[in-house]
Amino acid sequence: MLKQTSHPTFDKIDWNTWKPVDEATLCFVIRDAHVLLIEKKRGLGAGKINGPGGRMEPGETARDCAIRETKEELGVDVQDPQCRGRLRFQFADGYSLMAWVFVAEDLAGVAIETDEAVPCWTPVEQIPYERMWSDDILWLPDMLEGAYFIGDFHFEGDEMQGCRVECHPEAFFPLPVS
Repeated sequence: MLKQTSHPTFDKIDWNTWKPVDEATLCFVIRDAHVLLIEKKRGLGAGKINGPGGRMEPGETARDCAIRETKEELGVDVQDPQCRGRLRFQFADGYSLMAWVFVAEDLAGVAIETDEAVPCWTPVEQIPYERMWSDDILWLPDMLEGAYFIGDFHFEGDEMQGCRVECHPEAFFPLPVS
């Protein structure tokens, strides 16, 4: 399934030669028809709802980053995260970010508030998309249904200027090395 919006600035981006300034991860724990989300307290997206995650450190794998960031933001150990998607973000100010999206079915410990995030177990049917980045509604519902996806997005501040999202029932893109 392909979802796409056109915008002059999005259409000018050469995604074939695009390179990210940073790589990052997001990790969504899904259990008993609930998803573990966070209200981000600082950094890119502060005040928004999202999955735990953050920038990869030098030499770190995407999977290890997803595990580390979930631990840092919520004080829990995510169990066996699996990569489901790749997101590429180009911001009007020149910043670019590639994020690998992981899903896990379990974690060890109880999620706690930290200086980075407030945890919130949310029923899947009540996800507050209006408090999230505007791209999330284009891929998160499909991911929660088991899809793999890729997405390219252009943002000016918090406003999405254009996008392309592709979802499939099986992996159709190179997954990051674990």
